[in-house]
Amino acid sequence: MFDAFTKVVSQADARGEFVSTGQIDALAAMVAESNKRIDAVNRITGNASTIVANAARSLFADQPQLIAPGGNAYTSRRMAACLRDMEIILRYVTYATFAGDASVLDDRCLNGLRETYLALGTPGASVAVGVQKMKDAAIAIANDPNGITPGDCSSLMSEIGGYFDRAAAAVS
Repeated sequence: MFDAFTKVVSQADARGEFVSTGQIDALAAMVAESNKRIDAVNRITGNASTIVANAARSLFADQPQLIAPGGNAYTSRRMAACLRDMEIILRYVTYATFAGDASVLDDRCLNGLRETYLALGTPGASVAVGVQKMKDAAIAIANDPNGITPGDCSSLMSEIGGYFDRAAAAVS
């Protein structure tokens, strides 16, 4: 896993070039916006249980067959596994947000997840819907302007949304 700085340096080194002015400016902007990034991660982390529980509740209300006898989330053991997986995806989204880089999400969470779900007979499309529901809740919480660093957070919210979209695409 590379953070944004290591990634830029590693790529420049592989090309045998100096880090460009544009890359330095982009990293400087990331540092300038770091308090917003930390605020967003703290908000999502502090509300993780609520985000996961509400997303699952909404998913099961929309797709009751999942919790009906024979459904993939039927029995408390399967339900717990579903909630655990949603929590893990949310946790890795926060890691990616904090680092400003999706590689930790890809390498440690999403790589092979679709194949695992296929082998277990888990409906990837339903997992993707759950991830989208977490996305909506997490962005609403992270984008609440009360009590955080002031300023435009649209780029950061787009980045966070992109991590959730990446996770949803990886499982469906």
